Formats: sequence, structure tokens, C-alpha cells
Amino acid sequence: MESISVQADDRETQGPVVSLLRQSPDFHLTITRLKLGDYLVDSRFLFERKSLVDLAAAINDGRLFHQALRLAATTFRPVIVLEGTSRDLERSGMRWERIQGALVTVSLFLGIPLLRTRAPEATVRTMLFAARQAHTYATGALPRHGWRPSGKFARQLYILQGLPSIGPERARRLLARFGSVEAIVNAQSKDLRSVEGIGKQIADKLRWSVEEPPCQ
Repeated sequence: MESISVQADDRETQGPVVSLLRQSPDFHLTITRLKLGDYLVDSRFLFERKSLVDLAAAINDGRLFHQALRLAATTFRPVIVLEGTSRDLERSGMRWERIQGALVTVSLFLGIPLLRTRAPEATVRTMLFAARQAHTYATGALPRHGWRPSGKFARQLYILQGLPSIGPERARRLLARFGSVEAIVNAQSKDLRSVEGIGKQIADKLRWSVEEPPCQ
């Protein structure tokens, strides 16, 4: 099988994954600046790699949800790899309920797969498995279940309809007004109310659903 192309963000060059990719005969590595994610594998999968300590920090400062929204809106297939062991999470001091709530939002409501690995070597193997299975899938060897939106606009509508009281029509109006999912998430309640069909109650629900909980 031909080597699999991987574009690694240039901010990852000092990390162990880039070193492992360079050594692997299975990958052809290119270093570039990626607008999103850390690794673009086989021009299909956009991997965001986080250690479990990074995950806790991203939840704590509010970065995780905004990163996940941007990943969900990309035209590539986004994947978040969570690397480490349960001891790493214990050292973070964050309550498991808070971590679990964030992961439920990212996986179930934004539709981004979360893959667990224990070490960088396992992360590289996961990239390889994903690319190889994608090739198998493309030949029709794997079954295709479920529906996924195609195209950026359809994916944006799909993401927005995971928010409270937002159906297809309100999602379209929000996108027409703000232009992107990220802008909608960052909009204040008074600005959301400028959209037809979005009253104070719905606007407040939207703000509540996207705001990070206070630190505990």
C-alpha cells in the first residue's frame, strides 16, 4: 500500500507524534500551517490531538467548545484524539462530571468522534487505522449506516439544530444573520433577538447552552 499523506501543523514539530510520523514508512509527512487541527491525514481526517491534561485545561478556560464548533464546521472529517491515562485526569483536579458533560456535548451534539489513546505511538497507529479503513470503506467493503450532512452549509445547519429550540428555519435565519456557527455562538442575547423567531427566552437558552460553566 502506498504511504499515506499527513500534513502536520508546524506548531507540532517539537512533539513526539511528528517524530514518530517521520520515522514511519507508512506515512509521507509534510509540515505546514493548518488553520484547524493538528494533523490532516489522507486529505480526509482532521485530527486534533489533546493530552488529557490539555483537555482539562481547554474545558476550564472555555477553549474546548469553541475549538469543537470550528472543527464540526470543517469540510474534512474531524476527530479529537484524547491521549493519556486516567492518572493524568486525576492530576488535573477537575471533577469527572464536568469532563463528561463536555465530552457529551462534543460527541453527541456536535458529532465529533472522540478516540482514546494511551501514548503518542498509539495515536500514530490510530491515524494509520483510520486512513486504511477509509480506503476499504471507499471500495464498498464496509457497510454505510446512518445519514451525515454533506457540504459546509448543510453541516452548519446540522450543528445548529443540536441547540435548544433551533429547528431548520431558525438555523437558516441565524446563519443568514451571522454568517457562521462561530459568530452565532459568540453573539450576545440582544443580538440573537434581532433574528426573526428568536425571542428572549430562546436567546437566553442559546447563551446558556454554549457558555462554559463556572469553575468549581
